[in-house]
Amino acid sequence: MQQPIRIAPSILAADFAALGGEVRALEAAGADFIHIDIMDGHFVPNLTIGPEVVRALRPHTKLPLDVHLMIAPVDPLLPAFADAGADILTVHPEAGPHTHRSLQLIKSLGKEAGIALNPGTPASLVEPLLGDVDLVLVMSVNPGFGGQSFIPGAIQKIAALRKMIDASGRAVDLEVDGGINFETAPQAVAAGADLLVAGTATFKGGAGHYAGNIARLRGVSS
Repeated sequence: MQQPIRIAPSILAADFAALGGEVRALEAAGADFIHIDIMDGHFVPNLTIGPEVVRALRPHTKLPLDVHLMIAPVDPLLPAFADAGADILTVHPEAGPHTHRSLQLIKSLGKEAGIALNPGTPASLVEPLLGDVDLVLVMSVNPGFGGQSFIPGAIQKIAALRKMIDASGRAVDLEVDGGINFETAPQAVAAGADLLVAGTATFKGGAGHYAGNIARLRGVSS
């Protein structure tokens, strides 16, 4: 069953010289999660931050830290991100030889486990793992950079996953990340998404606009 629509601003679009303040502003503006993109310059063609930045951000918000790990191999770093204060750890099946083992490790660390699907990764891959995840993330762009355009083919994948999740009877979040804005958000939600990652659309106009942007994303998405 599709859950209420929630917004997870991606700090990839934030002012990196003032991340603590940005996170506090997002919480005050009504965000539901803080989405943190971890990129290693190897699994994806970009390099962002590590566990110590997650640790530094943790005291600045009570919101769940939704940590998307675009790194390979991913298993060796899972304990560090868990210890740093992540609430949700999402991994790509291509980032390690045994996805089920990665999900088990996340659970053993006391965290919620997510699985992320690149545009070229089929929805069917999730089916045997659905009982082990709390979140399924559909990448509606190729991961690595913010500000990309939404790939229309993601809609069919979201719809297929919505059916799969509903059939399971489990409350699994269906998250979409990539090119989410005021035009694409309602399309994603209509297909079955209930958690939207939005970077550029959230931060547009500066801190004085965060609340309005989040409300508009949530509003056009309902």
